Amino acid sequence: MTKASRSLSVIPLRNKVREVRAELAHKIAAFVGSQERVVTDIPGLSLYRRTAPSGPCPVTYQPSLAVMAQGRKRIDLSGTSMIFDESRYLLTSIDLPVVSRLIEASPERPSLTMLLKLEMNMVRELLSQHEIQVADAPSSGPAIVVGEVTVELLEACCRLLDLLWSPQDIPVLSGLIQREIIYRILRGPAGARLRAIATLGDQSQRMAKAIAWLKANYAKPLRVEALARIAGMGLSTFHHHFRALTAMSPLQYQKQLRLHAARQRMLVEDLDAASAAFEVGYQSPSQFSREYKRFFGRPPAQDVHALRQQGVSRLDVAIYRRKSA
Repeated sequence: MTKASRSLSVIPLRNKVREVRAELAHKIAAFVGSQERVVTDIPGLSLYRRTAPSGPCPVTYQPSLAVMAQGRKRIDLSGTSMIFDESRYLLTSIDLPVVSRLIEASPERPSLTMLLKLEMNMVRELLSQHEIQVADAPSSGPAIVVGEVTVELLEACCRLLDLLWSPQDIPVLSGLIQREIIYRILRGPAGARLRAIATLGDQSQRMAKAIAWLKANYAKPLRVEALARIAGMGLSTFHHHFRALTAMSPLQYQKQLRLHAARQRMLVEDLDAASAAFEVGYQSPSQFSREYKRFFGRPPAQDVHALRQQGVSRLDVAIYRRKSA
């Protein structure tokens, strides 16, 4: 095949991607309406709509796939930036504190995103039952990556959203379609990272186990030696792999988890800064206030007041209570 003929063959494929992406955008917009976030009846699936760019927003991403049908977002992880947009999905394999910034959205063309929480048991089940040829790509590096969207992935996402109009089919079909979506990811360049996290015995999976323990026990004093034992590694090896996977040290990771949790408690439970600091494991309210301002850009009370003025608390309270139920 000549270079010219290869170029011509790519054009219909690009047109098809554009066509299916527009269909996905239409489905998200139709279901969300004027709301900003909808938690659907499909397990793990949420839909988002934003009409304006946002400033930097520290958030913790869970293992998930985010597909943006319209818009553009920048993700910062400890000095490393990546762009997530209409042509690239975002794959997160472990819980990671990041700074998210929506950089392209308007009332005329809002950002439209579907976020699907990934069940690692489903990934492991798929890998154990089938011999899946994962793309030849390095499995090292942070546990958050971008990958190019394909027609097949977009079509599977469209079929998943179609179930929202036939809820009686969700219990039977949603799991099947989610397995197809995971399969499409595994076959793409980001598949190596996902398989490394999910595969039992792999160093990345053992690291994920230690990180999950740290996330569940962030308020406790940090004992890196204990985390290394959970991962089954020596201390220096553990530090190396932890930083490779999260782009930060265990202490930095714990600190960001504590600050996120304290911010949420102040927003949701109306706690003062000192009470929130003690609940998430700080012994010194003054140290908490210094680190909070350094991370979020404002002292605790000012930050929470500003968030409430922006109406953030209404959305976050609903999310928090739903997760806590």
